Amino acid sequence: MATRHPPAPEQQLSPVQFSRLAHRGILLGLSISQLIVLGIGVVTVVATIYTGGGMGLAWTSPIWLSCLLLAVVPVGGRKLVDWLPIVSRWMWRSTAAQLIFRRRVIKPRPVGTLALPGDATALREWVDPETGAAMVHDPHAQTLTAVLGVTHPAFVLLDPGEQERRINGWGRVLATACRSGRIARLQVCERTLPDSGTGLAEWWARHGTDDESWPATTYRELIERAGPTGERHATTISIALDMNASGRQIRSAGGGIRGAAAVLRQEMTTLVTALRAADLATTGWLAPGEVAVILRSAYDPAAAPALERHADIGRSLATAGPIAVTESWDRVRTDSAHHTVLWLSEWPRSQVFPGFLAPLLLTSGVQRSFSLICTPVRADIAARDLRKKKVGLLSDATQRAKIGQVEDASRTAEYQDVLQQESDLTAGHGVLRYTGLISV
Repeated sequence: MATRHPPAPEQQLSPVQFSRLAHRGILLGLSISQLIVLGIGVVTVVATIYTGGGMGLAWTSPIWLSCLLLAVVPVGGRKLVDWLPIVSRWMWRSTAAQLIFRRRVIKPRPVGTLALPGDATALREWVDPETGAAMVHDPHAQTLTAVLGVTHPAFVLLDPGEQERRINGWGRVLATACRSGRIARLQVCERTLPDSGTGLAEWWARHGTDDESWPATTYRELIERAGPTGERHATTISIALDMNASGRQIRSAGGGIRGAAAVLRQEMTTLVTALRAADLATTGWLAPGEVAVILRSAYDPAAAPALERHADIGRSLATAGPIAVTESWDRVRTDSAHHTVLWLSEWPRSQVFPGFLAPLLLTSGVQRSFSLICTPVRADIAARDLRKKKVGLLSDATQRAKIGQVEDASRTAEYQDVLQQESDLTAGHGVLRYTGLISV
């Protein structure tokens, strides 16, 4: 007699929880800039009392009151003293007329340079002779970056068990990036682009029957009209090699950019293997022409459909930069668009499911790009940083207990986050620092 076993429970999607944004300072939660400003104010008050008495204290009140306000008053999530270097740099750039860029079209540029404004002027192009991939060298940050195209199914349409399996696979990809210690950054960029209609036209050319009949003519006209009005999503993964951390391997491979490219190829192969194990299909490492189209489409979105339709124009990195850029405090105007960048200052504190960004990423009618920048931290550096955080939190708790200040729940939760990260690091997991940017 056959025995029927109860069906196995379906695998459920597990929620995740991010660590809280650390606000720990040097002493009693105060940063070093706050302590310096408060120290100046205290020294001013003490010196004035001993030398000038009450009248001198009144005369110097603008100094110590300004120090107090700079150290205490928050604006936009930062203290006023933290805004000082940002505002100072902005005023210096405004005075030096560095907020306006106009490219000289007829002026020749050095070979291998990218026609980009601002800090990106120093970027250099290197074409890998073995893979044909475009590698971008940043001589200031000492990084070498390659971009990989990725395709994936709609995550929100998968069943919970498949979602959980793919999440575990992506976790192994991130763990692979942490293992070598030579990766400076791993960036996942998801962009919405105006669809040029080439996909529909190619499908109709392959599968359609254009026999000049009324249905065929109507369908062809519909594709010609509706194709360019749609939008599509494009995902890329950029991997940046830390040339300082990989100095020994680069010298063993021949040194210079050629040696760095050889080391980066090893990381590229490892990343592609990990992505395939996570069921993520790759479309290949982007060639210089494909990178040029991405850059040109970012600065001039109106030209993106034409660049997609015509494969013989706009494929040079030397001319992919903007013609004109005008920068203001909270936005940038380029050739045919206005841009603003939003920084995700803090991830959700409560437990959320991995698809919590779906309402943002699947919103239609808005041309935007979402960048998730993952910075791997070496195990020894991460362990030292966690020990420093733990000692600092315990010292702050002791100081607050001495002055009779009540311990709040946020400090306790931050301490628990540090303990959890230390436990994960001891178990062999990698530590990454996440930065989320939304460009609209």
